[in-house]
Amino acid sequence: MAVNGRGNRDSGYRADLPSLRVIIVGAGLSGLGAGIQSALSGHSVLILESAKELGEVGAGLQITPNSSRLLARWGLSENLWKSIAKPDALNIRRYSDGKILFREHDYGQYIEKKYGSAFVNIHRVDLQNALLNRAKDLGVKFKFGCKIVDVAMDDARVISSSGDVFEGDLIIGADGLWSRCREVLLGYQDKPSPTGDIAYRITLKATDIPAGELRDRVTKPALNIWFGPDSHVVSYSVRNGTMINIVLMVPDDLPPDVSKQPGSVEEMRQLFSTWDPILSQYLDLVTHVDKWRLMYRPEMETWINEKGNFALMGDACHSMIPYLAQGANSSIEDGTVIGLLLGKVTCMSQLPQALRLYQSIRKPRGEEIARESLKIRSLYQMRDGPDQIQRDELLERYSDHRLEVKEKFALCWVCPVVQSWLFGYDAHEEVDIALKSKPFI
Repeated sequence: MAVNGRGNRDSGYRADLPSLRVIIVGAGLSGLGAGIQSALSGHSVLILESAKELGEVGAGLQITPNSSRLLARWGLSENLWKSIAKPDALNIRRYSDGKILFREHDYGQYIEKKYGSAFVNIHRVDLQNALLNRAKDLGVKFKFGCKIVDVAMDDARVISSSGDVFEGDLIIGADGLWSRCREVLLGYQDKPSPTGDIAYRITLKATDIPAGELRDRVTKPALNIWFGPDSHVVSYSVRNGTMINIVLMVPDDLPPDVSKQPGSVEEMRQLFSTWDPILSQYLDLVTHVDKWRLMYRPEMETWINEKGNFALMGDACHSMIPYLAQGANSSIEDGTVIGLLLGKVTCMSQLPQALRLYQSIRKPRGEEIARESLKIRSLYQMRDGPDQIQRDELLERYSDHRLEVKEKFALCWVCPVVQSWLFGYDAHEEVDIALKSKPFI
């Protein structure tokens, strides 16, 4: 283990503590987050990424208070915060005519006041670039175009497809849904499984949208969700109200072993031809679209190896469909928790304790969010009938707090129990509580 003194990068950490060599496989949100928090804890970090560069891939993200409070601590560029859009309303709509079933006026302000941190919509690329730049500022090293083919866990060595070997004290597998690190820990090949849904993902610039109500819905940001039979749609503004992000979830019709392919714009329009006319007008502006298969992986017995120098995080161990909008948020939580715990390691013998505590903090929550994300699909995508009528009546009763929600209602946008569980989570507090009950020896 390297024994260089830690730089004084974050108040509360002594400069005479040992610096671990942390190797992170994957430069997604969880990997970048873990890299930032580990560097703030004074460790030497190398991130290996298979892509040759972090390109303009992705669309919008909903960043909820459980992760926005963490991002705010990391000192990200002011340019990032200038590019966000805060939803001024939440509207849950009926698919056929856009009728509002549930509305929360001043939604962004309400959430920020209640949970002490913002609910913002952001373009994935903007967040990714801000995290990348902050990591570099903190001294995190990167090697792009580095595909990992094997990991010698006990020796903390990573082997690339070109034969390069990277040695560290800790390996973190943050390599996403198609994780090679996960397969190494399991000891066998483990492909993601289809959920039965696919997503069309669309972004439109406000300048390409005709003036009037269509453009106003972009420049005056709101979160809109349409509930429909076997399908649902989510839209919100990003980049300070200059772009709209629309995600349309429909039954899976992709061929086996295909996770993404170009979609037919006409087919997409036809699928939603009987939906809210406003939605159809947006779809008429689309010139090309991709179809993404929504996938999941089964829960794992463990996220860490027995020796305690290897751990998984993010989609590699708790992939989730986006129906609770928590994939990115929970990944940022993962990176924060493991980085904070590494900041409390004072000798190499404590590293396994840190990883066990990381798993005890993160595994139950990550897996429960993934389960809830799958379960909530049935609420969003009810076919017309008695259950759908009961759901809609319940939403209308709770709209704008006309009635207090008394029973647990799976919709996090509505139910204070589920909402508090998701949005009220503070990774820093969870680490402090865990360390008090199980301090490192």
